[in-house]
Amino acid sequence: MKPTLIYYVAASLDGYIARPDGSVDWLEAVENTDEDHGYQAFYDSVDGLLMGRATYESVLGFGGDWPYPGKPCTVLTRAKLPRKAPEVRISHASPSDALAALARKGCKRVWLVGGGSLAGSCYAAGLLDELVVNVIPHLLGAGIPMFATGLERRLQLREQRSFSTGVVQLHYQLLPEAEVP
Repeated sequence: MKPTLIYYVAASLDGYIARPDGSVDWLEAVENTDEDHGYQAFYDSVDGLLMGRATYESVLGFGGDWPYPGKPCTVLTRAKLPRKAPEVRISHASPSDALAALARKGCKRVWLVGGGSLAGSCYAAGLLDELVVNVIPHLLGAGIPMFATGLERRLQLREQRSFSTGVVQLHYQLLPEAEVP
């Protein structure tokens, strides 16, 4: 059975997840607060990760220890990249095959960590089940969009939360295609 795939992401109010050069420095003002915006509870609820090459390279660029210990992580890329931790698997598989491999490892809830290109591919393939967007009160004006695709799909709001930092978290369930008008 396919694990539930959840795209948990921070995005600017105008829908970008990073600057055009991939930088996420604009998130620092929110990250440098005492509020975790529900991150730890979300992280504890997933048992595997799916990540694109650019996101993985960004994580490598942060330095330090692997920030997702103890959870299998599949990085989808054609490039030869170093493994940052034993839990990391570098793969040229399709998103569907990568999810199947994570399911064989016992994963039931998988976090699609990013980025926009992989999210767009998973969305277009019908693999995405939930979307949790942490809307950051910042306008970037340009950058890497949340989804690198223009497909239309209806969503059902499951939960909304607001935080003193101005962040609004929106948790959506993707509706089956039959329910799309």
